[in-house]
Amino acid sequence: MELKIIERDGVLTGVLTGRLDSAAASGFVRDMQPLMDGADGEIVLDCTGLEYVSSSGLRALLTLRKQALDRGGKVVMEHINDDVRNVFNITGFFQLFEIR
Repeated sequence: MELKIIERDGVLTGVLTGRLDSAAASGFVRDMQPLMDGADGEIVLDCTGLEYVSSSGLRALLTLRKQALDRGGKVVMEHINDDVRNVFNITGFFQLFEIR
């Protein structure tokens, strides 16, 4: 899994590519630190290239969401595919994140 962080018009965007599974989750938590540092605003996760998310990946996303909420920010998920959408539906994540 790869996380590329870019800034667009003052908004931090994390571009996710690959599989956010158990093997990748710990690296994702480490790599998303710049997103956590900017968690007082809107954080966008562009999931165009995200193929799969496991329970460990969901936990990492919850960590980012909690950090953002604690600082008055929010996490927005964009362009999730049908497989990830199904996982979000089953786990109730649709109620936790803004999905665009």
